[in-house]
Parts: sequence; structure tokens; C-alpha cells
Amino acid sequence: MYILGIETSCDETGVAVYHSQQGLIGHLLYSQVKMHSEYGGVVPELASRDHIRKLVPLIKQCLTQSQLQSSDIDGIAYTAGPGLMGALLVGACTARSLAWAWNIPAVATHHMEGHLLAPMLEENAPEFPFVALLISGGHTMLVKVAGVGQYQLLGESLDDAAGEAFDKTAKMLGLGYPGGPELARLAEKGRDRFKFPRPMTDRPGLDFSFSGLKTFTMNTLHKTAQTEQDKADIAYAFQKAVAETLAIKCKRALQQTGLKRLVIAGGVSANSEIRRALQQMTQKQGARLYFPRLEFCTDNGAMIAYAGCQRLLAGQHQDLQIFARPRWPVDELLEV
Repeated sequence: MYILGIETSCDETGVAVYHSQQGLIGHLLYSQVKMHSEYGGVVPELASRDHIRKLVPLIKQCLTQSQLQSSDIDGIAYTAGPGLMGALLVGACTARSLAWAWNIPAVATHHMEGHLLAPMLEENAPEFPFVALLISGGHTMLVKVAGVGQYQLLGESLDDAAGEAFDKTAKMLGLGYPGGPELARLAEKGRDRFKFPRPMTDRPGLDFSFSGLKTFTMNTLHKTAQTEQDKADIAYAFQKAVAETLAIKCKRALQQTGLKRLVIAGGVSANSEIRRALQQMTQKQGARLYFPRLEFCTDNGAMIAYAGCQRLLAGQHQDLQIFARPRWPVDELLEV
């Protein structure tokens, strides 16, 4: 069956077509980064309006590039949460309306489930069960994944998510938006000069906290002359601290669960230092690391199409109501 996937949870409009046997047929992504960079962060109202302008043309373009007609589509998967309410409603209303007009089922898809399953789009997809580290602008969590819909939350951030900490630290350093990639580029020029703490690694458990690390960074910045080299050295130390903290927690999660497969997903998983730290850790543990290609680390329609396809194949779908849930714990999802 052909599934149309729609992603509009934040500042990227993603559309894709996935076939249950042939795999990914086509996908398109429009990013709003340029628009929001003027304001130093995402403006929800502007994001919603831009989704309205871009979504339907992207759907038409994706179908054309996939050499398909609307009559070929067997179901629609749309991101229903978590995310910005206005942005979610654009995708939900569009998907629900098209499904009604085309007389096909629509399924409300969890944004984080999409990220969890994004590595399944690759040829060397991991087998269940595995431990997943989801790291994005709004989420940092460790999840045991036994199957589609079988998620056990092992740990999560108690304050700022890793991506949020990257963005806020980048702002301290006078960098542009989005801050994470800018900080990573600056860190490449940095020297191993400062020693930053690895938060919450001196106590048991799998939860995260990056707020204190952010404060430590600010205090270190104020103690320097704030030259470009100072900022580069601080960026280097901050990034290394985050990467090693994530590696320590992931090591604990693998040991606690007894599993030998680790998946990393979400926008921050594109960070090369984080990938390097996790690769070194998994090699030492005799485990294997999986991650989606870079274009599927950030929000995209392909992961939503895949996740929704699994649920539609299991007979799950929504009725005619418009369903959007900006806060939606991943462990509340139904098992497939």
C-alpha cells in the first residue's frame, strides 16, 4: 500500500510517499530556518502560516515526482504531536480533509515514534529490541524499543533538552540561528582548554539535565576576554561535555537492558562529535550503533510515512475528528 506522510510539527514542512513493500518512493522537505533566523528562534504563528502556504503544493509535487495520482494513495499518516499546536493543526486538517475526499484512512502519528523508527528506512535497519536515544531541540530521552508501539521510557531530560541547550549556548556565544550547527562549526576551531562537568553522571539513573551545564558555560564565558578563540574553546568544551554525557548514559542503558543495539535519532544526532563519542562507546561495549542518514535526522515526512504505514497495516486509523496533541508521551502509544 502507498502511504502519504505529512510532517508539520514545528518549522519544517515534510511530505513523503512510502510503499509497504517497495520502501520509500519519494520525499520533499521545505525548511523555514531562513525565515525564523531573523527572530533568533521559531515564531509559532509564522510557522503555521508558512505550513499553510507550502503543504499542498509540496504534496502535489511529491506525487508528481513519485509518478503517482491521488487515486494511488491507500492511506495518509500525519504528525499529530507533540509539537506546536498551530503547526500540527495545519497538517492534521489537511490530512484529514484529503483522506475524506479520497475515501481512504488517515492515522495520527507520533512525531517521536517517527524519529524512533527513522533508521528502519535504511538498508541496514536494526532489529528489535534496541535502545534508542532521541535527541532534538525539544526532547532528550532514552527509550527501550521492543517493537512498534512497544516503548519503555528509561530516562529523559529534567530541564533543557540537548538541542535546546545547544541553541541557548550558541546564543550566549553570539552565534546565529539555528544555534546547534553554528556551535558545532565554531567548536571545530576550539582547543581542549576548559574542563566542563558531565551533568548527572556522578549519580545512578538515566535522566538528563543540561541546565547546569549551560550556566557553567555562561560563567566560564564571563571569566574570559571573550575573543573568538575563547568562544571557540568554550564551544569545544561544551560540545564535548554533552557528547560524553550522552555516551555515559547510553552505556548505562545498554548495560541495564542487556541489549547490544543502540539507535540515535532526532536533529541533534547529526552532530559529528556526538556520533563519534557514541561510536567509540558502542565499540568498547561490543554493541552496534544505528542512525538514519543526515536528511532523516531532522524532521521529515519519510519517517512519518513509515511509522504511519506500520499502524495502518495493523488496522489502526482515526475517525473524522481532527486530532492534534501538542503534549503526547511516547509510552502512551498503542502496541502494534
